[in-house]
Amino acid sequence: MSDQSIRQAPTAAARLPLAVYLLAFNLFAMGSAEFLVAGVLPALAEGFGITLSAVGAVISTFAIGVVIGGPPLAVMSLRWPRRATLVTTQAVFVASLALGLLSDNYSVFLAVRFICGLAYAGYFAVAAVTAISLVTPERTARASGVVVSGLTLAMIAGGPASALLSHFSGWQSGFWAVVVLTAVGAIMTRVFVPATSADSEPSVRRELSTMRQPQLWIVYAATLLSTAAYMISYNYLAAFLTDITGIPAVWVPAIFVLFGIGAFFGVSLGGRIADSRPTQALLAGAIVIAIVSVLLAVLARYALAVVPLVLLLGVAGFVLNPAIYGRVFTIAGQAPTLAGASTVSMFQLGISLVPIFAGAALDAGVSVGAIPWIGAGLAIITVPAILLDRALTRARRQADQALK
Repeated sequence: MSDQSIRQAPTAAARLPLAVYLLAFNLFAMGSAEFLVAGVLPALAEGFGITLSAVGAVISTFAIGVVIGGPPLAVMSLRWPRRATLVTTQAVFVASLALGLLSDNYSVFLAVRFICGLAYAGYFAVAAVTAISLVTPERTARASGVVVSGLTLAMIAGGPASALLSHFSGWQSGFWAVVVLTAVGAIMTRVFVPATSADSEPSVRRELSTMRQPQLWIVYAATLLSTAAYMISYNYLAAFLTDITGIPAVWVPAIFVLFGIGAFFGVSLGGRIADSRPTQALLAGAIVIAIVSVLLAVLARYALAVVPLVLLLGVAGFVLNPAIYGRVFTIAGQAPTLAGASTVSMFQLGISLVPIFAGAALDAGVSVGAIPWIGAGLAIITVPAILLDRALTRARRQADQALK
């Protein structure tokens, strides 16, 4: 089947091709492995016989795999057969995670998490371009949105559901559920996703040249800092809720669902205002993250306050996302592949820094209840980067007007 016929097929139907929804399902399955960790972090520490500060490396290794693998795989994958690449990355993900679960060695599990991060990065890069190739040009935004929604669903449902399963059946069971779902997704990908390939060679030189703009890296700095600001509270939320707030462990997955619901509304709200007022969306998100984090630290022992604050943290954190992507593609429109992949890497780099900051605090004898203070500090540091981006944008507009 040719790319042209594939592109024309959806015009005869009111809905997107099944393959697009399948790509979203696969990102949901694989992404659940990332969000699951936050709900079982204390159980992981107990299972491996290590401290809470040390087990945070499980978060970092996955994120570092995505950071390292994202940009180069995004460029290289444009020349690869897409369906074969999708199935291969899923197979690597499944085999690696299964190996880690069968081993009781913490070092092996860390290595497996890193490999899973690489495979996840490769799948994400190829899934995005595959979805676009399956629809007509006027439907690419919708197709991309459906694919990325798999990650949102992983945060809202996949991670909490896996964490609940792990609570009753041991921390490995949630990960085994991810293995099964990803394996099923790989089989369905081989059957239902059409074979497609790149229409043309990407201009790597042009993309690399575009990526050299200093303003782009200022936005990336804001991305990294803001992500770490809310994810530091999210990733240590299970221990925070049980040890400090005193909420029974069985309710922890439900509270993670609240964060995911907040994230969904945050993305929706951010998408509405980011096109016309990106700086306002970025500033509002960073400031609210700081305020909510302070309130979490101060009111940590009051469940009636903490639970709604978790919801608000999800809203504030994900209000930023559409504005960040909008700023990146406004600045680096000539480098969509590298810029997009690098944005994902910056999100993951922010996540990878979380265990470093939190681990240093915990090793120094600070209670897990104080971790939101670190998030508040990171959010405050984000604000100057956002204001600098705004100042450079205004200066560029004034220079363009002067030339006219």
